[in-house]
Amino acid sequence: MYTLAVCAEMVFRDLPIQERARRIHDAGFQVEIWDWTRHDLAALERSGAVFSSMTGYVRGSLTDEDGAAELLRTAEESVKVAQRLGCPRLNLHGTGLDGDGLPVVPVAGEVTGEMWIAAHRTLTRLAGLGERTGVTFTLENLNTAVDHPGVPFARAADTLALVAAVDRPGLRMNLDLYHAQTGEGNLIELVRRAHGQGLIGEIQVADVPGRCEPGTGEINYPVVAHTLAALGYEGTVAMEAWASGDSDLALERFRSAFSL
Repeated sequence: MYTLAVCAEMVFRDLPIQERARRIHDAGFQVEIWDWTRHDLAALERSGAVFSSMTGYVRGSLTDEDGAAELLRTAEESVKVAQRLGCPRLNLHGTGLDGDGLPVVPVAGEVTGEMWIAAHRTLTRLAGLGERTGVTFTLENLNTAVDHPGVPFARAADTLALVAAVDRPGLRMNLDLYHAQTGEGNLIELVRRAHGQGLIGEIQVADVPGRCEPGTGEINYPVVAHTLAALGYEGTVAMEAWASGDSDLALERFRSAFSL
């Protein structure tokens, strides 16, 4: 059976991050965070939470030499924090995102062949870093229609293709079903394809529209849960969603959607 986790950045938002982590942990979930540089790491350690994933870089991008160098440098810093928190997965995007989720360096127009080659080269190096240090980097698909316009390699099909091309155990896909539904749809087939290739490092969920907890929108997450069980998926399913109202209720709706 899969493990359930909750992103602490998006629930209990009136509380300090360490208290959010404690509340999530006490409710029986693992905890995920975003940019570790914004948080008191010692306080997070004292929360007692089990950390599932965190952002695996601070700055940089996959598409150019200078951006790749900065991505790799800050990934090395992030690995040290992940080891301190006992966090096994570090999440990546096609380029650095600002506080609103927008790309720091957006890509205008089509992603070029040179950008694909640069991304493959950088992801291969990141996979090696993960393998040397005992963590797994995950490349997340995003949507450009609503939340992240201008991000390269955003579609699930592109993310999956890059991870498959690198083909290293230190790199897997963070399959975000909210972003996939917003940008592409056909979620069950996408889950089956990614799982069949053995490339899923984690699955993240939120409902559409609104990016709130399962049960608030159009995605039939109980069917997704049964599909994952039938496939034998044993990884993590994480709620990366805003609470539509009460955060405790949001956590229970998430648990209910993925309880078989």
